[in-house]
Amino acid sequence: MTKASPTKAFAPRSRKVRILATLGPASSSPEMIAMLFEAGADAFRVNMSHGDQQSKVAVIQAIRSLEKSYGRPTTILADLQGPKLRVGKFDGGRTLLEKGTTFTLDRDPTPGDSTRVELPHREIFEAIEVGARLLLDDGKLVLRVTAHDATTIVTEVVVGGALSNSKGLNVPDVVLPMAALTSKDRSDLAFAVDQGVDWIALSFVQRPEDLAEARKLIGGKAALLAKIEKPQAIERLEEIVENCDGVMVARGDLGVELPPESVPPLQKRIIEVARRLGRPVVVATQMLESMITSPSPTRAEVSDVATAIYDGADAIMLSAESAAGAWPIESVAMMNAIGEAVERDPTHGERIHFTVIRSDPTTADALSEAAKNIAATVGAVAIVCFTSSGSTARRIARERPGVPLIVLTPQIETARRAGLLWGAYAIHTKDVDSFEEMVAKAKRMALRHGLAKAGDRVILMAGVPFKTPGSTNVLHVVRIVGDELKGYSR
Repeated sequence: MTKASPTKAFAPRSRKVRILATLGPASSSPEMIAMLFEAGADAFRVNMSHGDQQSKVAVIQAIRSLEKSYGRPTTILADLQGPKLRVGKFDGGRTLLEKGTTFTLDRDPTPGDSTRVELPHREIFEAIEVGARLLLDDGKLVLRVTAHDATTIVTEVVVGGALSNSKGLNVPDVVLPMAALTSKDRSDLAFAVDQGVDWIALSFVQRPEDLAEARKLIGGKAALLAKIEKPQAIERLEEIVENCDGVMVARGDLGVELPPESVPPLQKRIIEVARRLGRPVVVATQMLESMITSPSPTRAEVSDVATAIYDGADAIMLSAESAAGAWPIESVAMMNAIGEAVERDPTHGERIHFTVIRSDPTTADALSEAAKNIAATVGAVAIVCFTSSGSTARRIARERPGVPLIVLTPQIETARRAGLLWGAYAIHTKDVDSFEEMVAKAKRMALRHGLAKAGDRVILMAGVPFKTPGSTNVLHVVRIVGDELKGYSR
């Protein structure tokens, strides 16, 4: 049976790093989403912190409609809000905290003043310690705890300033006994899974146990991504990465709770751990921040994006730049241009292999490493892998081969999730039943999608017996003749 041809031809991206674009008021229409896709967006983030669930339905449908228009799987990440800590309200809406004065947080809902305010979070009172810092309004104000009991936290104002109603609060120095999922998150997660999103991002993860409830509620219907934005998460980083399907370096809150100068080395460490454990890693927050209001970025922002690519990140993310800024298309196009420029750098291949990846003692890992090396040795133009679950694709992508990775899968969910995977070009296609059929299909797909031509070599990886997840045990090198598409309309 032949499939309907896509409305528009879509050439494979020349770059391997993926671009994750956040959608919002500036970019929620079907027309804008299509333009962002054409400008370079490989995946789309739906932020559940803003707007109601019903408003997200049309956005998700618009993303999915790209599959028919362009003949490509689409990737959707739903980002849960997580437990937001906020102070209460003030008499008159705001107050001024003077450095060196005493300021109290308590359980009294009466509007506050320059001496006190309500803190409606019982968990903080249970966990707080003398000497701990409380950061207000994205770290602009700093308090240090001098005394506390079950209903009162007394602090000294270390860094003062204006403070208004319901401003956010960070507690970087203690692990809070809070569930990673709020009631809102549970509702949003159920909605997102029902809508068929591909990735669920869990905010403010502190420990690997935080992932358990989300994993259970997802029920295998989406991949789970842990956002690393708490200092406590760094202390158990490897355990967290092992218990999720992907990670995000969420530099916003991470940079609030930690000294700013500590974030760059942590970014490199998180990427290294994710690479080593074979999980895709996204670098996010303020990457092209000035493009919220300006049609061009600063040189420092361009360097920041380039650094994440050189570090070997699977994906780089736009937040407000594409969601609410004045230049969403230009922001995606700029990130695309930076990615292409960095990957043209002759030293790029060496730099992304600075992280030493040691293969596990498994056949699949050994073959993935061999595929990368053989591709370089024989001058292959692509690696083609057949996968049902996507694990083979993740193993190969972890090696950062110098050629495109064509992911052939009979599972549309697997094809969609591959949108955050470095270098992956996923194709949803029928499964194969024999070795000969596998070879023939790999050749056809490489030709049809413009990733190979007559005379080129491609490398095949698959598992025999076919249709058996986790059985990767075949590596095969083939040469494209050029007539493989004769008699095939699709």
